[in-house]
Amino acid sequence: MPRTTHLILCALGALALATVASGSAAETGVTSTQILIGGTTPLSGVASAYQSVAKGAAAYFRYVNAHGGVNKRKIKYLYKDDGYDPAKTVEKTRELVQQDKVFAIFNSLGTEHNLATRAYLNALKVPQLFVASGATTFGKDSKQYPWTIGYQPNYRAEGTIYGRYVAKTTPKARIAVLYQNDDFGKDLLKGLQNGLGKKAKLIVAKQSYEVTDPNVKPQISKLKARKANTLMLFTTPQATIGAYYAAYTLKWRPKVFVNAVSSASNILGIATAGSSKKQTEGSLSIVFLKDPTDAHWRKDPGAKLYRSIMKRYKGGNPNDVYAVYGMSAAHTFVAALKKAGKNPTRASIMKAATSLNVKNDPFLLPGMTVRTTKSDHFPLDQAKLQRYHAGRWVSFGGLFRVR
Repeated sequence: MPRTTHLILCALGALALATVASGSAAETGVTSTQILIGGTTPLSGVASAYQSVAKGAAAYFRYVNAHGGVNKRKIKYLYKDDGYDPAKTVEKTRELVQQDKVFAIFNSLGTEHNLATRAYLNALKVPQLFVASGATTFGKDSKQYPWTIGYQPNYRAEGTIYGRYVAKTTPKARIAVLYQNDDFGKDLLKGLQNGLGKKAKLIVAKQSYEVTDPNVKPQISKLKARKANTLMLFTTPQATIGAYYAAYTLKWRPKVFVNAVSSASNILGIATAGSSKKQTEGSLSIVFLKDPTDAHWRKDPGAKLYRSIMKRYKGGNPNDVYAVYGMSAAHTFVAALKKAGKNPTRASIMKAATSLNVKNDPFLLPGMTVRTTKSDHFPLDQAKLQRYHAGRWVSFGGLFRVR
């Protein structure tokens, strides 16, 4: 063997030994002092209200880092603006994976947006963790996409809850549905039909809208014309606010069910200001997080922790429940990272994320558990019903599973 070749092989061998000795130093996005993760969120555009999801998570990671990180590694979280445009989500996700070399994609927001990147991430075996969407597919299709897992209660189950509640409490309702024309809105609609069961004929009108529509008044006008007395809003925040306002200007005051992703107190507050207290009074939704505007949680240790983190680590508006959601997702990521081992790999974080049993999330309702298994990729499956009264949400009844 020539001496030069021998020296090169010795050097490569030493490098290999050094890599082994450093544990996971060779894993993408992982060093001895840092874990780099990334995601996308709408910092601009029609869904910019959701940016608090990423900001709340970022504040929690800063809090964790200030307390030593996880296994002596700090978590660096990059989130990029996709303007709620799936094409930009693809572009920004590729940047995060190929240029920034992230360990995992975390908390990216939007149904169509995560669907647009799922096949790509799974092909590369990059974890797509705790997707900020309740689309049923992110839990149901885990065999086909084993590197993807959702977080929030799924939309199909949520719609089923509303259907069962209406069927039980107002069996003579005339239901109108406004839904976003994508998998998000359609999932909720299917759930509603499932929950109504034999009473699905109570749905007398359905109208879809596009995210790019300037307003939803034409759709609301058509729904009102069918003499419906119950309105399902399977909509994102801007359309939700617009729907309340349109109904108000048309002098239509149905009982309103608003899906969880648009039921934040700050969103209902804007809707109330734009229409009237009577328009939003009595609205119904589901709840699984501690609402920071609810006086009931004022002395709660988890709510106090949330507020202190938001203040000290620059999380933004402390009254924004979307920030609570982001913080809860970040708490679950940290739990998974701890379980992934002292030298985490992409494979070990996925194994950890699909074998969780977290009972102490301070941001979820008491009694809730974040639980996953190899065959169950739905981390959250509990919630309560809540009613909007006198400018705030009031939960009622006990916890129930939202499968």
